Amino acid sequence: MKLSEELKACMAKSVLCWMATASKDNLPNVSPKEIFAAYQEDSIIVANIASPQSVKNIKQNPKVCISFLDILVQKGFQVKGKAEILTKTHTNFPEMEGILTKMTQGKFPFWTITRITVEQVKPIIAPRYLLYPETTEQEQIASARKSYGL
Repeated sequence: MKLSEELKACMAKSVLCWMATASKDNLPNVSPKEIFAAYQEDSIIVANIASPQSVKNIKQNPKVCISFLDILVQKGFQVKGKAEILTKTHTNFPEMEGILTKMTQGKFPFWTITRITVEQVKPIIAPRYLLYPETTEQEQIASARKSYGL
């Protein structure tokens, strides 16, 4: 599935994303990811910096869900797909490593990359927009700033 420009824009504004994995015994795990990027037309790549459980789970069960959210607007995307753990021997590793290393400015080493082939994308939207359809993004931002003390 091709990544939309809207999804890419949301990813670019997201400071963190959250990736859910499950073990072969279906035990869930959710962890934050700081270094990620759109890759080619149908993939998202994530630097594996400090997530040994995510890596272990993906090796056992490649189905993942990753979410991106603008915390002030409270809109974003949930992305489901199939993940694989790529090592330095993979053909495209140097290209992907270059993209992610530029983002880390060399401050966070990583030895593997998770590549997620996107299969399904759906919007995430705060319930307020649904319960109060007249809510504007500016009102939602003001409400979030107040709630978060910003």
